[in-house]
Amino acid sequence: MAEGYLIDTSAAIKYLNGTFSSKGLKYMDDIVDVESVISFISEIELQVWKPTNPDDIVVYQKFVSSSIVLGLQEGIIAETIRVRKTYNLKLPDALIAATCLVNNLTLVADNDKDFAKVKSLKCINPSTL
Repeated sequence: MAEGYLIDTSAAIKYLNGTFSSKGLKYMDDIVDVESVISFISEIELQVWKPTNPDDIVVYQKFVSSSIVLGLQEGIIAETIRVRKTYNLKLPDALIAATCLVNNLTLVADNDKDFAKVKSLKCINPSTL
């Protein structure tokens, strides 16, 4: 698994809640066992998420603290602008897509409908495994 991955918020939540299929969970385990990388957008979203089980907040916080969080690096703002203008994505999705593109990462997301618009973005949906 030499390829780099960026885990989107929705994929992280489904992984942490165990709601992916067994194949999807195994796939996520394999990624997380090597290196868990998220965007600062996902860090924010996971820290403010209100799960139905309040005990899950600790699980989310532990996941975030053990992940590499990518922030606004050189080129991400310009790429976000390009992605947003070209594909009309919401700002958080455009930032996540741009982070993947600038860092040559594959996005792991289960809400890939919008991300599929970005043809140069590599995206894997664990829900389909």
